[in-house]
Amino acid sequence: MRREARAQVSETKQAGPLRGRAGGGPRRRPGQAGPGQAGTGPAAAAAKAKAARQARAGADAPAPEAAVLPVAGPARPRQRHRLILAAYLLLVALPLAVSAWYLWTRAVDQYHSTIGFSVRREEVGSSVDFIGGLSQITGVGGTSDSDILYRFIQSQELVSRVDASLDLRGMWSRHHAADPVFSLDPGAVIEDMTDYWQRMVRIAYEPGTGLIELRVMAFDPVEAQTIAREIFNESMEMINGLSTLARSDATRYAAEDLDYAVERLKSAREDITAFRIANQIVDPQADIQSQMGLLSTLQTQLAASLIELDMLRETARETDPRITQTERRIEVIEARIRDERAKFGAGGAGPGGEDYGTIMSEYERLAVEREFAEQAYRSAMSAYDGAVAEAQRQSRYLAAHIAPTRAESARYPQRWLLLGLVGLFCFLATSVLVLVYYSIRDRR
Repeated sequence: MRREARAQVSETKQAGPLRGRAGGGPRRRPGQAGPGQAGTGPAAAAAKAKAARQARAGADAPAPEAAVLPVAGPARPRQRHRLILAAYLLLVALPLAVSAWYLWTRAVDQYHSTIGFSVRREEVGSSVDFIGGLSQITGVGGTSDSDILYRFIQSQELVSRVDASLDLRGMWSRHHAADPVFSLDPGAVIEDMTDYWQRMVRIAYEPGTGLIELRVMAFDPVEAQTIAREIFNESMEMINGLSTLARSDATRYAAEDLDYAVERLKSAREDITAFRIANQIVDPQADIQSQMGLLSTLQTQLAASLIELDMLRETARETDPRITQTERRIEVIEARIRDERAKFGAGGAGPGGEDYGTIMSEYERLAVEREFAEQAYRSAMSAYDGAVAEAQRQSRYLAAHIAPTRAESARYPQRWLLLGLVGLFCFLATSVLVLVYYSIRDRR
């Protein structure tokens, strides 16, 4: 657009003088004689001829074309191009060369051992397992044992246990002087060991199936297999601890209820024993029955004596001593009956000095408490036996479907992969820097 505008302006400037010359003749310079003036000499004649030729050429010639710019020459490298090339050599080629040198000359070979296992449970089905089946189908439930084991394998506690039994620090830091990048620092603390553990022990877990697979790496194939076996043993111990804890939780409440029922039954029986000692009665029910038997006997004797008295009065005279004796006997029997009945009323004294009403009320209370304590004890014992049986039916164990393997060749570190990642990262980072540079340069 700019080139076309400049061509049009140039054309206008060139055509304007030509048209002026064609219409009105050539313009006079200062001091030049006009057409009406007298001019002599060859110079004046030559000027007139030239002016006439220019006027005819300006009238007949077409308008001049637009000016064409010259073709650009070949590109030549500049200072910024050389700087960019130096940046790529410095930020890409040099790191690649250093990384390749370290990977193939300093990095120590690493061997891996693979082990796979899962948490299994032996459980006998019961009539209430239908609810448990629904919870498994709908996904409702607590954390599974496999989830707990997955977290335990990555925990600092397991690192400490394995280090205490196998000296992990010595295994993983043996080549630190030659390979400080892929080896553990001999002075690393437990937090550093836990971070390094995440690099050397890689875990794959499938929540749907509960399968766990470990890839344990070390600088010796035997050490890698030993570490994998130790992880399996520690995991099995942890699962056994979970089983013991679950069994203890399942029976703990039932055992507490049973202990309470036993103490309650003991207290009830001790109260009855103290009651018997205080009142000198082993069984108030039997004592009352004996008292009632005595009253029945006295009632029978009183009835016989009354009948005998009536017969004597009909057959003997009033002065007969047998009548007086029988009447006396009846009085004595009636007095005894009143005394025996008074024992059951208010103010009546039993063996311990209390009336039988109070004694029987206290004994019935203690008997009811003992009966309830016995029923509670039987129920608690039945619940405890059921809880123990249910806990014994549920047994967790760790099943290994892949035994710890022993590597025959070193597959780590993956040198070509690491070298490619380093090159890709350096190239992308350098390219971003170059683009940022050009973006800032174009804004100026």
